[in-house]
Amino acid sequence: MPGIRNVISTLDPSGQEVMGPDIVLFHYPSNDIVNGSLLTVESNHFCVLKSRGAILNVYETGQYPVDTPQSVLFGSIQQAFYGGQSPWQYEALYLNRSKLVVSTQGVALSAEMAEMTYDVDYYIHIDSKEDAVKLVQHMPYRGHVLTTKDVNAYSGPVVEQAINQLIQVTPMEKVNEKIHDLTDLVSSHLQEFLSIYGITLNSVKVLVRPSDDRMKQLISLKAFGLTEIEAVRYYTAIIMAERGLASAPNMAIGAPFNIGGVQQTTPMGSFADGQGTGVKS
Repeated sequence: MPGIRNVISTLDPSGQEVMGPDIVLFHYPSNDIVNGSLLTVESNHFCVLKSRGAILNVYETGQYPVDTPQSVLFGSIQQAFYGGQSPWQYEALYLNRSKLVVSTQGVALSAEMAEMTYDVDYYIHIDSKEDAVKLVQHMPYRGHVLTTKDVNAYSGPVVEQAINQLIQVTPMEKVNEKIHDLTDLVSSHLQEFLSIYGITLNSVKVLVRPSDDRMKQLISLKAFGLTEIEAVRYYTAIIMAERGLASAPNMAIGAPFNIGGVQQTTPMGSFADGQGTGVKS
């Protein structure tokens, strides 16, 4: 019953944990937190207790009875008069202090204005009670949860700006040579931005590749030491071989294709006078 030592936790009615790997913040959804309720905080959580908009306290691991404090941490409590206990007298916000992974992707343009697709995974966590307060104060949420997807809605444009800053001045085939510089640049921009919300950045992983499959294959062929024209010939030869054309090896080495010792040619004049093709041995 409400008010009789009811236990407040992050377990749903079936006993399952609701703070999954994509949940940054969970707002306890019921209005039955009253004086005497017990707040249960797991080892990988923080709990921020609020009352009428004011932050009363931040709890770490343990179980704590809810009691009106002598002073509040942030804000002020507006006294209101209801018959008995007022609804939503207290609110409990649980924050995940485990390391969480956030993923984002997008498209950047190289120095040649070629499209490059990037995938970025970055790992975050909330380090202290002070950081938990920052997150509650500065990052809004919808409904009863704040997810990693919601966090990425804020930080995604920062990642995009950092990546474009370097890729736009780098030739496409040299982008991967700059991957360490790119990772450092994204890390620097992200940490500066996320610290405003009390979020600590642990590590960043960046992967960049051409958006066009042809360009990926041509760059791969050049990595074997081929020139640009040789890479194009070998790429064309691969396509011809896949289609079962016997002339694929000739394309690879840039040699003409002969059938039975006869080299097929077409006189230039046949195109000028509209005549059919000829065969010259």
